[in-house]
Amino acid sequence: MLVYNKNMNLNFNKTIFELKKQWEESEPFHHIVIDNFLPEDIANQVAEEFPDADSDFWYEYSNPLEIKKACSDWNKFSPTIYSVFMELFSKYLTEKLSFISSTILTADVGLHGGGLHCHKSGGKLNTHLDYSLHPKIHKQRKLNIIIYVTKNWDTNWNGALGLWQNNPETDQPGKLFHKIDCVFNRAIIFDTTQMSWHGLPDPVTCPDNVSRNSLAAYYLCDPPKEVDTRGKALYAPNEEQKGDKDILELIEKRANINSFSNVYKV
Repeated sequence: MLVYNKNMNLNFNKTIFELKKQWEESEPFHHIVIDNFLPEDIANQVAEEFPDADSDFWYEYSNPLEIKKACSDWNKFSPTIYSVFMELFSKYLTEKLSFISSTILTADVGLHGGGLHCHKSGGKLNTHLDYSLHPKIHKQRKLNIIIYVTKNWDTNWNGALGLWQNNPETDQPGKLFHKIDCVFNRAIIFDTTQMSWHGLPDPVTCPDNVSRNSLAAYYLCDPPKEVDTRGKALYAPNEEQKGDKDILELIEKRANINSFSNVYKV
């Protein structure tokens, strides 16, 4: 069994100055992609310990905007997965990400919206903006890290994370700018405060015995004066849903801190 090691040696594959430059020059919003992010033995162990998609481990989201399974309960994590989150929230990594993003970050150890995510065949996540203000401590969500942990994923099954430009005339997703394929042990780190539309609106088409698995951790910062106070994700309709009044009503309820709990499963 692997145990927590403060020197887990996460792979940043470039100098911190190179990563900062790449971050600042990236489009459509600040992001970097790092392959082989976890040590190989730990990544393999995470894949082995990842809960079965059909088990009762999960909390399920099932509505026209999102079909996925998630768990943010530390007490349910396996030893290796627990250790990885300890490392993701370590002072070492948080300070490194603070330098890259030019922002003083605080790790969201409570995993609000983070943790383990799983998409079976048919799973999807409409293009969206993440919540803006943390509902408990009122810090701004600034940065995401997502680590793909499914081995041998076939890109023909979809599952790539898409990054969209913002349309300034509508404040809706514009051009799909970049798709980041679901490659085992690949980390995507991105800024969530730049009208950062992202998602996987095309349902995954993997076999029934496979699922798109990932780890997600988030980092917060002090909010600026003009911060959006939204406490939940704001989704965009996909092409087939545009103009559908029921979908637009669902999007409004899903983004409202007072009504979101009524529409996770509809």
